[in-house]
Amino acid sequence: MGFAYASFLLGLVDSVKIAPIDNMKIGKHAIGAFVQDTWKVTRKLTLDYGIRYDFQTYLKEQYGRFAQFAPNIANPSAGGQPGAVEFEGYGPGRCNCNFAHNYPYAIGPRLGVAYQITPKTVFRGGWGIVYAGTGDSNGATQGGLSIPAAVLAPSFGTPVMTLAGGVPFAPLPFPNFDVGQFPQAGYATTQAPTTWYDQNAGRPARQIQWSAGFQREILRDLVFDAAYVGNRGAWWLSSILDNYNALTPQILSAAGLDINNAADRAMLRAPIGSSAAGRFQNHLPYAGFPLTSTVAQALRPFPQFSAGLAPLWAPQGRTWYDSLQAKVTKRYSHGLILDYAFTWAKEQQLGTELGTVNDYLNRTQNKSISGFSRTFVSVISANYRLPKWGPNQIVSQIVRDWTIGAVLSYGSGLPILTPASTNNLATLLFRPTFFNRVPAVPLFLQDLNCHCIDPTKQLVLNPAAWTNPGDGQWGTSAPYYNDFRYQRRPAESMSFGRIFRFKESIALTVRMNFQNIFNRTQLSNPTATNPLAATTCTAGSGAVCTNPDTAGKLTGGFGFINYVGGATFQPPRQGTLEMRLQF
Repeated sequence: MGFAYASFLLGLVDSVKIAPIDNMKIGKHAIGAFVQDTWKVTRKLTLDYGIRYDFQTYLKEQYGRFAQFAPNIANPSAGGQPGAVEFEGYGPGRCNCNFAHNYPYAIGPRLGVAYQITPKTVFRGGWGIVYAGTGDSNGATQGGLSIPAAVLAPSFGTPVMTLAGGVPFAPLPFPNFDVGQFPQAGYATTQAPTTWYDQNAGRPARQIQWSAGFQREILRDLVFDAAYVGNRGAWWLSSILDNYNALTPQILSAAGLDINNAADRAMLRAPIGSSAAGRFQNHLPYAGFPLTSTVAQALRPFPQFSAGLAPLWAPQGRTWYDSLQAKVTKRYSHGLILDYAFTWAKEQQLGTELGTVNDYLNRTQNKSISGFSRTFVSVISANYRLPKWGPNQIVSQIVRDWTIGAVLSYGSGLPILTPASTNNLATLLFRPTFFNRVPAVPLFLQDLNCHCIDPTKQLVLNPAAWTNPGDGQWGTSAPYYNDFRYQRRPAESMSFGRIFRFKESIALTVRMNFQNIFNRTQLSNPTATNPLAATTCTAGSGAVCTNPDTAGKLTGGFGFINYVGGATFQPPRQGTLEMRLQF
């Protein structure tokens, strides 16, 4: 709270945070069964067909000790305001329910066909339904008790507590089935229950897949494949298409407020205990509501919580994939295996990737290309085994049977996420939006793929291509654009090795693996979060940075590529020597 060591000697504490005991045992169950068969209908026609059934449960705590948000239960810690917690299972202190439903109809039929049109031409097709797994933790918090934010000293020189007086906030006991344990005493509105299961959290994502293509032998040991491959995904787990604690047009209208009115926006941002709150001054949603919280916070459906209260594992995401896939295969001959694969694809998503929703109340407008979209991808893979070398047996034994392998991948760069707006709409409605794209204005100041950028002097993104929506207004941009992509990132690896056989049962494998074999320098991705960010240099900031010759080196700004400390996107060439003895 001041000079740290002096404060320690006096026992004066600057901040305190208590992590509640949270001893959970989580798990889920899954079973699957399938039947399949191959039927050679004629010499030219073959059918593959089958069906699979999967049943999975949602992830849950073995003894029902998760504290789930309960929107319809009165919260005694918030003056009876709706929004408390409940616990799964049956018995005292429990909801006498299950938090979510498991999906019992995950039936996936599959069908494949191969037809020989000519001795060298084959048609192949397939169709099927597959199911993904139900939600898993993946390192994220999926239940239990919230760890509250730290309580800070109220002012400089005033401790939040003293060591002599002890911790003023009692930690929550465990297990604790009190429905009013959030918000926790002393912590105001900063924390809420970590879990709110969607009713269909036990429903796995479904994907319908299909393909149709032709395979043709061009020359001996040379085969060409071309196919259309597509799929449609539904019920992907999503937490961004709902926000049950945001302000909606209906809530604002009921309060007599208009988001397009500047005076009303100022009122929404004003502390409810101040005169700037106007007619809302000191109109608290419940006793004990902090006077420093805004009017907007007080109008939220659950004002005791500042979180968005998005449901966990809501199966609402959707995906679309369409592609042309071609492949040339040089089969094993004269020691060579060679494959070249080319993909031309369009990948789209709705609600499956964080940060890609503009206005969840207009859900259909949020369909966009995927952040993992790579329109064009080429992959070359080769494997060559050295043959015998000349008549000399010693030279032949040394040179023969060494294998050289390579996998070289080239493709489009990944899309850059549209910058999030800084018009503070999130402080009004608790729903963010994007910058607007300016038509006909170039997105880049430099070509990211020209290999001619000096990151100490050049910004690469054009801030003039983006404009902030007006205060209280929604942006109109999509999350991603096809022509707004990072640098193309080749992935090139090679290996060189051999197997030495001493006896039939003893073999020594020696192999050297190389990553980034051509030692390419790939610059880091540019900063693309705020077009209004100031450009900074080693000699100052602002206008002086427009002249790098006098301002020194760039150190930040929209489109800045970080070079500090030799930072690059991937390390230089690396090699790993592997040796394995089998016996």
